Amino acid sequence: MNPVGKPGKAGALMAVEVALQRLLDMAAATPITQHETVPLAAAQGRVLAQDLVSTLDLPPWPNSAMDGYALRLADWKGEPLLVSQRVFAGQAPEPLAAGTCARIFTGAPVPAGADCVEMQENAVVEADERVRFGEPMVIGQNIRPQGQEATVGEQVLAAGTRLGPVELGLAASLGRASLDVVRRVRVAVLSTGDELVEPGQELGPGQIYNSNRVLLCGWLRSLGCDVVDAGILPDELPATRERLAQLSDVDLILSTGGVSVGEADFLGIALREEGELALWKLAIKPGKPLTFGHYRGVPVIGLPGNPASTLVTFALLARPYLLRRQGVQAVAPLKFKVPAGFAWPKAGSRREYLRGRMENGRAIIYRNQSSGVLRSAAWAEGLVEVLESRTLVEGDEVGFIPLSEVLG
Repeated sequence: MNPVGKPGKAGALMAVEVALQRLLDMAAATPITQHETVPLAAAQGRVLAQDLVSTLDLPPWPNSAMDGYALRLADWKGEPLLVSQRVFAGQAPEPLAAGTCARIFTGAPVPAGADCVEMQENAVVEADERVRFGEPMVIGQNIRPQGQEATVGEQVLAAGTRLGPVELGLAASLGRASLDVVRRVRVAVLSTGDELVEPGQELGPGQIYNSNRVLLCGWLRSLGCDVVDAGILPDELPATRERLAQLSDVDLILSTGGVSVGEADFLGIALREEGELALWKLAIKPGKPLTFGHYRGVPVIGLPGNPASTLVTFALLARPYLLRRQGVQAVAPLKFKVPAGFAWPKAGSRREYLRGRMENGRAIIYRNQSSGVLRSAAWAEGLVEVLESRTLVEGDEVGFIPLSEVLG
């Protein structure tokens, strides 16, 4: 059994946390500093480049949280009150006349002088159109105060926030029509090996279709990256050098398959000629081999070639790296503790990420966990984490990372 030890120790495997921290440190050392202003409609999935600071109080004035009646509580002694005005959302009310109430609707500004709103369900309109209130009331009841959500000068969103529909809605509520965002990360995706054929072409002897390219290009675009499809590298050194030389304007070269120390590893040879490359053996399954380095100053991440290995290592390592390059601090996906709906009788030396889903409140796993079976991920709803040196019986707790947490 290979020990999980310190990186560099002969035969040792690098812990997942160590590899991730190394990648995050490297990402933080080479941040994407350029940014651009884009309209809200184009900001989905982008990363905020500057703090979003409120330029107004939100709400800008006290407003009613209910359809009902606004009154000054000190004016009410239990007697019915005359309705002196009706206030709809979007209207500017008159100050409340002493000894009266105002008919008011949800979102409407509360008249000056009123300090309480009673919901219409607790009010009775008498025959003379005065309103009787039968329930005890308190000052501030059903009133949203000015600045309840944000005040002028308050930081509402921090730089480094990934912008989703909620964040964009919040920016819109502050009157922002555009936002300053980090420019997109430019990622070149390439595959290695003469055995790979693009979908739509005829397979030759010993050849397989290249699924990783489609998987990674789509995934990167969902992360807001600009993708340079560098295709499949042939198994020859001059062509490899030529292809790499064309990628000088990207922020990351992302490869799948075959970066090693073997004499037929032409990508590795080319990278070492004009850069640096470290081969990390990780205590993770699937996905033990991972490489990181530089080619002419451009960072390079080499993922393993088997599809499930590519998926797991991109989700847990490359994705956080790309987010951190853009200044995102919260890069770890949410992980939940759930009971296992399966047994795991044999402890492994590596941390395993099984493709699974939730069923009847428990995590179950796909029948075939081979690193070459991408169908397991299409069936799955998440990654089930089984720690190294751990056995399980049904009901034991495991970690569960929803795929929705990492695919976008």
